[in-house]
Amino acid sequence: MADQLEDVQGDGTAHEIERSSHFAREIWPLKSTAKLVKSKKLHARKRIEYLTDPGSFVEDGLLANAMSEGLPSDGVLTGTATIEGRTVCIVANDQTVKAGSWGARTVEKIIRTTELALKHEVPIFYLIDSAGARITDQVQLFPGRRGAGRIFYNQVRLSGKVPQICCLFGPSAAGGAYIPAFCDVVFMVEGNASMYLGSPRMAEVVIGEFTSLEEMGGARMHATVSGCGDNLVQSDEEALDAARDYLSYLPSSFRELPPTDVARPPARELLDHDIPQEATAGYSIHKIIDSIFDEESFFEIKPLWAPELVVGWARLDGKVVGIVANNPLVKGGVLFVDSADKAARFIWNADAFNIPLVFLADVPGFMIGSEVERNGIIRHGAKMITAVSEATVTKFSVILRKAYGAGLYAMSGPAFEPDATICLPSAKIAVMGPEPAVNAVYANKIAAIEDESERELFVKEKRREYEQDVDLLRLASDLIVDSVVQPGELRTELIRRMRAAGQKERFFSERRHGVPPV
Repeated sequence: MADQLEDVQGDGTAHEIERSSHFAREIWPLKSTAKLVKSKKLHARKRIEYLTDPGSFVEDGLLANAMSEGLPSDGVLTGTATIEGRTVCIVANDQTVKAGSWGARTVEKIIRTTELALKHEVPIFYLIDSAGARITDQVQLFPGRRGAGRIFYNQVRLSGKVPQICCLFGPSAAGGAYIPAFCDVVFMVEGNASMYLGSPRMAEVVIGEFTSLEEMGGARMHATVSGCGDNLVQSDEEALDAARDYLSYLPSSFRELPPTDVARPPARELLDHDIPQEATAGYSIHKIIDSIFDEESFFEIKPLWAPELVVGWARLDGKVVGIVANNPLVKGGVLFVDSADKAARFIWNADAFNIPLVFLADVPGFMIGSEVERNGIIRHGAKMITAVSEATVTKFSVILRKAYGAGLYAMSGPAFEPDATICLPSAKIAVMGPEPAVNAVYANKIAAIEDESERELFVKEKRREYEQDVDLLRLASDLIVDSVVQPGELRTELIRRMRAAGQKERFFSERRHGVPPV
């Protein structure tokens, strides 16, 4: 009799497990999808299906919080999958379960997934759409050793070991906003995504500020002003496509080399007139990039933030490289606080994952003036120079037209051990441009010359003398630059030098870490 009762109970448990699994995996997504139509969102399960190889998702914690009503999987889907055959970890908030908010088991599932990525050294994707923590569960999810803080602790440990890629489809509120912040790249869906520590209502109550969600933490604001968002996209699908594409440039871990692809010629040839001789004339740095690197291979990062500097991945003869390029069309390519931060983070990312760097320099230097000094231009500039100094990957510094002052240092000039400093024939390297240099040295003498034509002649002569002093032939003669090539030869020069560099041996400091000026 007891055996029969045990069998009945066992059958009941098995049936309940099957029912709960089916509800979480099939019924709930069907019931809840209608909520997403207006916002044009995909359900979390559809996002995973779209991102990963068909049938590859292996889910963990499907039955989390199964004993509670209306909390399938406790609002987060976690597990492993493959993308183009490469194993990845997945964390995806289910925004139809209490607005994707975190409970105690939600947090535990995310922690376990980050630990899985650490253990197996595989990339991790965070598909974020969450209203933050459930206040009712705060004792269980917030303060303890396995509380929400452990997620961020693990993300810091993952940083530089494996790629961490975030797609932000909706809110990422309060403490949850730090998940995107610790990722290598964040794709934000315009109109839906937001990131903030305190809601507009909280800002009104606590500090008396009246603002909107879009103004305070919207996708466009973060992609253009704060820099917390990397790339702005228009739909869930576009975000997921971008995330897949981004991974194609990265190795699965710091122990590996980035994937190679079939070499393709550039979209166009680099012509002599593409870079004007006049030092202040603008031109398209994107056209220059398209002329050097494999066709349609450039993946720009943070295109809307600090656009005076352009960074991103590309392929050169099929091999992945990181590009750091001054943009003369925006603020003359001068480096500001934000552009220095943008460069430093990108350089650290490339160096972490064994990706060679190509610097395309046309830089007047760092911005001057009281406003940027108050904003810490020296500290932020030092941060960029720190990143350049710390990078041990293959580096090439290409002087397209000019590299003045500390701008030369920030763009991996000769003192920063680039594998080569390559110049185009029109390149100029100096402490500053001829006009400010002459004014700095001869200001009193110039002011004392009353005759205007005589004054102009004097200034012209001194500029000529200055330019002779920093003549490119002299710099090449003194072995300050390694090579001077014609524009049409630059791609071939870089390919040959990249092949010669091979996978160079990298040496690392015995110290624990530096103390960078962040």
